[in-house]
Amino acid sequence: MSLARKIPTTIAFLFFMTLLTGALYPALVTAIAQIAFPGRANGSLVALKGKVAGSALLAQKFESPRFFRPRPSASDFAYIGAGSSNLGPTSADLAKAVADRRAAFAKAFGQAGGQASGLSPESAPEDMLYSSASGLDPDISPDAALAQVDAVGAARRLDEEGKKALVGEIEGMAGASRSLLGPPRVNVVELNLLLESDPRFADRGR
Repeated sequence: MSLARKIPTTIAFLFFMTLLTGALYPALVTAIAQIAFPGRANGSLVALKGKVAGSALLAQKFESPRFFRPRPSASDFAYIGAGSSNLGPTSADLAKAVADRRAAFAKAFGQAGGQASGLSPESAPEDMLYSSASGLDPDISPDAALAQVDAVGAARRLDEEGKKALVGEIEGMAGASRSLLGPPRVNVVELNLLLESDPRFADRGR
């Protein structure tokens, strides 16, 4: 068979494979994802009072004492250009950043309602001292979340029952995330969304 006679077959095969892999297969996978898990397929968006407030997959810069803080971000939580600092273990800049974060965490959460909570710089959770590889990790350890309860509760003027309920929610989130693939974790975006949507955690001073 001459080369000229093979050209129509080659073109037809190229068209068929383009249609199959470029249109039909993506459409099938998209349809299955939308039916089986639409929330995750659409970016795991979270809403507050009917409006999209972010994604459970992306950390946000929570600075108010009324909210839980996520891990540090080398990109300052910028979604475009996010990433790690790429600083090595021998870096003086990294050592200074860790020391500053340790002191800042103890200052922010070592006091609750004007009373010392017993959190010293040395007891700051490790994950709150180092930025994640993505710079947008929404998860923190249960210890990091529990260390913030007193300060967040004081800022929201929660009573002891309210703080106990908050601890219970954190432990529930940690338990639900437990698996063989990694340690338990708490999603800060979802936790802060709970603070704003659950009347048990409404600011008593408002």
